[in-house]
Amino acid sequence: MKKTILLIMIFVFVVSLFATGVMAEEKTIIKVAIGGSAIPSAKKLAEMYNESHPGVDVQILEMPDSSTDSLNLYLQFFEAKSSEVDILVVDVVWPGIIADHLVDLNKYGAEEIVKDHFEANINNNTVEGRLVAMPWYTDAGLLFYRTDLLKKYGYSEPPKTWDELEGMAARIQKGERAERKEDFWGYVWQGNAYEGLTCNALEWIYSNGGGTIINKDKEITIYNSEAVAAVKQAAGWVGSISPASVTGLIEESSRHIWQSGNAADSVIKGKFDLAPPPAGDSGFAAAALGGWQLAVSKYSKHKKIAADVVKFMTSYDAQKYRTIEESYNPTIKALYRDKEVLEVRPYYNRLYDVFISAVARPTTVTSTKYNEISALFFRAVHSVLTGKNSADNSLGYLQLDLQSVTGFETSSPETK
Repeated sequence: MKKTILLIMIFVFVVSLFATGVMAEEKTIIKVAIGGSAIPSAKKLAEMYNESHPGVDVQILEMPDSSTDSLNLYLQFFEAKSSEVDILVVDVVWPGIIADHLVDLNKYGAEEIVKDHFEANINNNTVEGRLVAMPWYTDAGLLFYRTDLLKKYGYSEPPKTWDELEGMAARIQKGERAERKEDFWGYVWQGNAYEGLTCNALEWIYSNGGGTIINKDKEITIYNSEAVAAVKQAAGWVGSISPASVTGLIEESSRHIWQSGNAADSVIKGKFDLAPPPAGDSGFAAAALGGWQLAVSKYSKHKKIAADVVKFMTSYDAQKYRTIEESYNPTIKALYRDKEVLEVRPYYNRLYDVFISAVARPTTVTSTKYNEISALFFRAVHSVLTGKNSADNSLGYLQLDLQSVTGFETSSPETK
């Protein structure tokens, strides 16, 4: 009698294991490292993928909000050849730095869909012929301006060139100060010695025909008359149409001035709009490329599945969801013509031209040396903005410094 009861108990226990899934086939776990504001939508996309792939469990591994901290953590994973993370979110300036630790997504079908994305993003993520990351969302420099003030001073549209910006900003500033707004400035921007200045200065220089610091052929192009003129012009804004403190401003501090109503490009609810950055003597505008990508670690134990997850999370439908729900700028060109997107984000039809002509920082060609090169660049420009050096001398010395760091030859700037 006792033996029979024991057998029944064992049978019931085994059946319960199957019922709870303990002895069922284990799912393949794919861990995606995501940080900051992207976490909520990433979790939703993971749920979507899991629902249509019952054998896979995509999990979101929350990373630090700081991109620097995230990169340092990635480097630790790579050094240990850890399979803890399968998919990584990658800053636009990282592909050249960590390319050796990422798989070539072209080998997993990405080459069939890259044409759908902005060319600048794909080129940025391609290192020595290998597509090491898929674009997930993008951003670029934009000019925000006060529509009410432009109308007040007789302007029907925002400035198309830097010269026009100077004239319009000076006139509006003079008029507003005449109305006892002593703290009003015509133009605010980020002039501190940091990566944001690299982006801004690259826009000034490239739009003026001065090249991209270092071109795609690994040639240093920064020391030329167009680049010198662009930096010199920007230095002339400091203390005239921009506050002297602009050389210490970053995103948040400039936004504070901007939203307080003390700038012609200030955001006041219902009284602002956006436009591409102005053009220089080249005749075309340039917006520095930003954004984030998704990549697969070469130390992942499930590369094929991870690559499929990346394809899904960067797909048309996934980017459309993130665009509508959280206002992320998609990297798929057709979404800027999607009727459902434009119903929610009507200004996206103006962003298309900005992103189609975005200019990338020289991250891919400089690889692991990019951070050092960027620091040399923004410090050189900052020395001009603060009046410590002339534009000609500063960029001349910068060229020598870049040669020393990279070993690259010099060349004339490329034209569009």
